[in-house]
Amino acid sequence: QVHLVESGGDLVQPGGSLRLSCVASGGTLVDNNVAWYRQAPGKQRELVAHLDFRSVTNYADSVKGRFTISRDNAKNTVYLQMNSLKPEDTGVYYCNVGGQWGDWGQGTQVTVSS
Repeated sequence: QVHLVESGGDLVQPGGSLRLSCVASGGTLVDNNVAWYRQAPGKQRELVAHLDFRSVTNYADSVKGRFTISRDNAKNTVYLQMNSLKPEDTGVYYCNVGGQWGDWGQGTQVTVSS
């Protein structure tokens, strides 16, 4: 259905910031839940931030207060602003639209290291 492309991942020092973007094509974000997940090698994929179609947000406790998920429906884009990054935030970040059995992006690598 929807093709998702993430961008913005990078190598960043602890305490730094990144802004991830996820552009959706072939569909609309308006009536869908959107989310960011991340996965480190040897670990389970975990939910980082969730934004439903009513703009209700939910964050993992580990990122609460540091990360912000948002969307721009006119641009069919979802964002993840990440501040005060920690080494534990390292992983591949995936954009998701429509829940577990919905659409997924290819992932973008975020590495937090000195």
